[in-house]
Amino acid sequence: MRALFVQIKCHLGRAYEVANAIADAEIASEIYSTAGEFDLLVKFYLPDDADPGHFVTESVQRFDGIRDTRTIMTFRAF
Repeated sequence: MRALFVQIKCHLGRAYEVANAIADAEIASEIYSTAGEFDLLVKFYLPDDADPGHFVTESVQRFDGIRDTRTIMTFRAF
């Protein structure tokens, strides 16, 4: 398993709705609201053989209220 972080920019006023929808889907390990350019920071765990691009486009960006995403790939936890 490897960790994948996705920063999510939501349509105005929709961040909590998006966060709750992702939580209800039970696909995320952790979900944080954040200040700055992006509204949410979400941590996912993917199997080593999973394609992160397909996961983000098919499992994350499908939620209504998302305007943009930025994916952060991880290599090693310390």
